Amino acid sequence: MRRYLMALALLLAACAPQATQAPEARPLLKETAFYPATTGLEWVYVPEGEALSSPPYRVRVEGPALYEGQEAVRFRSFGRGEDRVYYRQVGAFGVRLLGFQDPSARVVFTPPILEYPPEALLAVGYRWGGRVTVRVELLTPGGREPLAQGGLSYAMEVLEEREVRLPAGVFQVYRIRQVYQDERGQDAREVWFSPRVGEVRTREGRVLVEKNF
Repeated sequence: MRRYLMALALLLAACAPQATQAPEARPLLKETAFYPATTGLEWVYVPEGEALSSPPYRVRVEGPALYEGQEAVRFRSFGRGEDRVYYRQVGAFGVRLLGFQDPSARVVFTPPILEYPPEALLAVGYRWGGRVTVRVELLTPGGREPLAQGGLSYAMEVLEEREVRLPAGVFQVYRIRQVYQDERGQDAREVWFSPRVGEVRTREGRVLVEKNF
């Protein structure tokens, strides 16, 4: 049970297999926000080091939603059998992750995880973090069944700002170290974020090859 909680809480759990047929990203949407979150935006990724012809992963903004009674924006991540929806709040406070849901489970963070700080604070050397309670529920034909609950700490740090060249283009990025820890240990990842573009390298090690804005 604890192992399952850790995997989900660190956003590393494997999704239940599900066939996904994804259309190509449609270009020319407009986006000017520092943290892009307009309905219809889409990012296309492949794992670092793989050929560009490899089956992609996609992240798409599906629009407003409610999650645990709170207003949020749905970000759907799918491809290669994955299908997961992340619920975020985006505003002057930055980006908060309320939780996520896949075909088999639902995860809620209380309070939400602050994935990104206010725009003015995102700079080399800036650190932030916190501690949250993670609630995991199984999704069954009869509804939800409580599975596990526990604490999770997280710490973020902007390591550097630099230019990177990727299949989708050349971007000015912030390298951000993300560390999640519970009673079983810690997991450290690195994300590359480009203002007004989004994540050009995700915590899973997927790099941006296309976007539709």
